[in-house]
Amino acid sequence: MATFLYKLGRMAYRRRWAVISAWLVGLLAIGLSASAFMGTLTNSFSIPGTETQTALDKLKKEMPEFSGGSGSIVYQTSDGKNFTTAQKKAVASSLDELEALTDVREASNPFTTQKELDDAQQKLDDSKKELTDGEDQLKDGREQLADGKDQIADAKKEIADGRQKLETEQAKIDDGRAELKDAKAELDGAAQAGAIPPQQLAANRAKLEATQKQLDQGQAKIDATTEQLDAAEQQLSSKESKVSASEKKLEESAKELEQGKKDLALGKRQAESTEGMRFVSKDGTTVAVNVTFTGSADALTPDVRDEIKDIAGEATSTGLDVDYSTEIVQDISSIFGSAEIIGLVIAAVVLLVMLGTFVAAGLPLLMAVLGVGAGVGGTLALSSAIEMASITPALALMLGLAVGIDYSLFIVHRHRRQLLDGMEIEESIGRATGTSGNAVVFAGLTVIIALSALAVPALPFLSVLGLSAAFTVAMAVLIAITLTPALLGIIGPKLVSKRAWRKAAAATAPEATPASEGTDSAAHPNAAGNRGWGAFVTKRPVLMSVVGVLLLGIMAVPALQLRTALPDGSAEPVDSSAHQAYDLLSDKFGAGYNGPIIALADLPAGLDADEAEAKNLDIADQLRGINGVVAAVPVGINDANTLAVLQIVPQEGPADPATEQVVTDIRNASTAIEAETDSHLALTGQVTAQIDVSERLAEVLPLYLGIVVGLSLVLLLLVFRSVIVPVLATGGFLLSLLASFGATVAVYQWGWLSGVFGVATPGPIMSFLPILLIGILFGLAMDYQVFLVSGMRESFVHGQRPRAAVRSGFAHSAPVVTSAALIMTSVFAGFIFSELTMIRAIGFALAIGVLLDAFVVRMTITPAIMHLLGRRAWYIPKWLDKVLPDVDVEGAKIAALATPGTAGGSSDTSDSGPDSDGPHGGDHDGHEEPGAGGSRHPAHRADGPDDALR
Repeated sequence: MATFLYKLGRMAYRRRWAVISAWLVGLLAIGLSASAFMGTLTNSFSIPGTETQTALDKLKKEMPEFSGGSGSIVYQTSDGKNFTTAQKKAVASSLDELEALTDVREASNPFTTQKELDDAQQKLDDSKKELTDGEDQLKDGREQLADGKDQIADAKKEIADGRQKLETEQAKIDDGRAELKDAKAELDGAAQAGAIPPQQLAANRAKLEATQKQLDQGQAKIDATTEQLDAAEQQLSSKESKVSASEKKLEESAKELEQGKKDLALGKRQAESTEGMRFVSKDGTTVAVNVTFTGSADALTPDVRDEIKDIAGEATSTGLDVDYSTEIVQDISSIFGSAEIIGLVIAAVVLLVMLGTFVAAGLPLLMAVLGVGAGVGGTLALSSAIEMASITPALALMLGLAVGIDYSLFIVHRHRRQLLDGMEIEESIGRATGTSGNAVVFAGLTVIIALSALAVPALPFLSVLGLSAAFTVAMAVLIAITLTPALLGIIGPKLVSKRAWRKAAAATAPEATPASEGTDSAAHPNAAGNRGWGAFVTKRPVLMSVVGVLLLGIMAVPALQLRTALPDGSAEPVDSSAHQAYDLLSDKFGAGYNGPIIALADLPAGLDADEAEAKNLDIADQLRGINGVVAAVPVGINDANTLAVLQIVPQEGPADPATEQVVTDIRNASTAIEAETDSHLALTGQVTAQIDVSERLAEVLPLYLGIVVGLSLVLLLLVFRSVIVPVLATGGFLLSLLASFGATVAVYQWGWLSGVFGVATPGPIMSFLPILLIGILFGLAMDYQVFLVSGMRESFVHGQRPRAAVRSGFAHSAPVVTSAALIMTSVFAGFIFSELTMIRAIGFALAIGVLLDAFVVRMTITPAIMHLLGRRAWYIPKWLDKVLPDVDVEGAKIAALATPGTAGGSSDTSDSGPDSDGPHGGDHDGHEEPGAGGSRHPAHRADGPDDALR
């Protein structure tokens, strides 16, 4: 690899204009693609296979009107008094304008909604009174009906008795008429026979006529009574019809009363379900407006957000203050702000102090900016085709700037040092690319592998996040090993200041004795390795190792209480509108109002609308019985009456442990709820999403850490051909990782120094920060390990004794590692106050992680332990040494490629000189291998009891 990069560096120098032109064309193409194909970034995270995602997908498909994003607008009176009529009208007018916007589905009037809630109980009381009065009237009507029926029955009986009596009388009259007829016939026969005297005949006829008259009178009386009974019967029939009509009316009233009872019970249950919900605060000074959007809140363009704020802000002219939730005010299209620029300024100052000229200092910055442009531009060009989290380009920007500056710096610093040592420009560029560039490639490879491994958790947003950042790092590496050499060729000797040239010319350092002659230049008391921090550490290796480990161990203690969640409005700056809205909602309406939970219930088949609503209320009743639930409100049912939506308001905020427990309790109770209501329950929303993300990441974190550690061991084994160095490097990485976790928990979760770092409300750490920190910090830690220890190995394979090589290698590598760490820390620290809330804790964790890893682990613990180990630090079994490919990370083979006659000398024993290769290369057992190319240990070195002094 070193040989290839050496040739690549010289090629880039010779064809510098072609290389520069090719990069310009490529960057222009990437820029145009980003402009043409950039899509909308999002803060919504897809979590395949989780209950949250399954429920959300179902909601979008079957009830899309409830799947859009939402935000809150909070109005408060400036004078602390109740809203006036004019203020209410102003708010209502603004909300009407908002609902006219294409992107807004609904902006409900809080005064109307609150009045409906307040009037609900009065309406229930009125309905209850009406039902009571109706029941009394129904009771009286039924009593009157019963009396009427009794009267009709009595009348019917009287008529029946009268008709029976008339029938008896009629029978008597009929019998009398028959007897009279017989008597008349007998009398007529007797008269014809002359058997009755005329006088007696007349008397008998008179009697018969009198009887006839009596019978006629009786018949007339019967006929009159019959007419009376017929009239009475007719009147009774009419009365009976009226009674029947009254009975029917009473039955209808009874049904209406029964329905009224059901409606009253339903209204009572509905009122109970909204108990605890308010839209106007109890003191009357604050109202909360829930605005729902037709699509995702993240999809709102900056222009739409501004329009929403302008319209809603019109009401402030009446003496109102207005604040907006983070869904409305957060513009995730901005990923670079003033804080990040400050970080770059600090990095520029460090570069200027280290390299001495504006040209030299500006070159790494330019390379970093171009690398970021290529990486972030390429990422954004795909954002229209791939759902991309808002943090994706921000993270790529942060990493791209940090590693881009560092990678270019390592090559520029090496080239500058070689120029001052008298090396010819082309040879110096080739060697700098072949040595430092080699380390850059392997360091970059570790970062790329670690970031790409973020695809392991199978979370799409995290996979895109890791791959985009890995792509940006790859661009930084490519630019460092191709464009940097080309530009160095154009800059030429101007890279070095005149003062540095004069100082180099005036230097009269004695020539170093070649390692082949058996001496060790680093053993000289005035050698660089015997001065400074490296000498201080290696003189007290046990003490410094113990102090370093204890320091990191103490800092790691808070990590034991690490809690994760997704950021909410409480994480925004204290003076921001989003934070003010969050606090007002919490204070006036309850903390849970900031993070409602959405429940989807699969209802039994075959229900009508009333049955479905009742079933939904049954579910709400069950949910309200769970501890920590303030309200469970049915908000909708689909047309098929098979799916119901409920909104659950917890007692605490979305990131509070109590809310997480509420979600757990609901999920645990879902089986019992299903048994009780025959309805399957599933939860979705921000709160459940953060819980599911945290659980998924916690599950895969050990696997991911194992992959990272395994890669670390394999890669470093390949680079350094040592068993001990990879173990030491990985152990140090774990220490710095835990310490950075601890510091992050102390600041962002416990609130230590919260005022300094702008932590408005201490709370859980962002869910995916731990896995991000592992991946990124691992890559960066391996960067410093490669840069620092490769210097030690370079000194070692070029003839120095093991402990002396630790000092001299440290002395040559430490300045550039120190500068790189300070630069990277500055860049990361700039993001602590980023406009994008989610990136702040990441910036802090990475800044503190880089500081600890670079200065405590790599520059203190590592040289101390390697000095203690001596030759044992480079131990590798012979069979493994033969199997491993020789990657020549120290560039020992480059000297053989040097152009004859070129100035290649260097007063620096860590540099590859023409005589550093060849017969001095031997194996670890003292057998010389003249053809080893310097990649193995010199045969004549011994690691005796006095080696610690060498």
